Amino acid sequence: MSDEKPPQLARDLTLYLLARFLLVAVIAWVLSLVGVPLLVALLIGLVVGLPLGLLLFRSLNARVTAGLAKRNEKRARARAQLRAQLRGDTPGTPE
Repeated sequence: MSDEKPPQLARDLTLYLLARFLLVAVIAWVLSLVGVPLLVALLIGLVVGLPLGLLLFRSLNARVTAGLAKRNEKRARARAQLRAQLRGDTPGTPE
């Protein structure tokens, strides 16, 4: 456990969200330079940018997904341990 790198879920999630929003903004900016109205450019940017972000930022998406899965696994284990303690199945001392 001591060799394990500390989880970077918050950093990865923030980077992923910012990257996807930046992609939408860049697409909307390019479209507005071409002469497309800003609202239409933003809508097209959302429709095109969000799915494109899944492809372009695949490795970052995988890190976020792995971090969320690990966090959910820890929470489920803690919840199961708490339920067992409440039922009286295990002693009150943590492992």
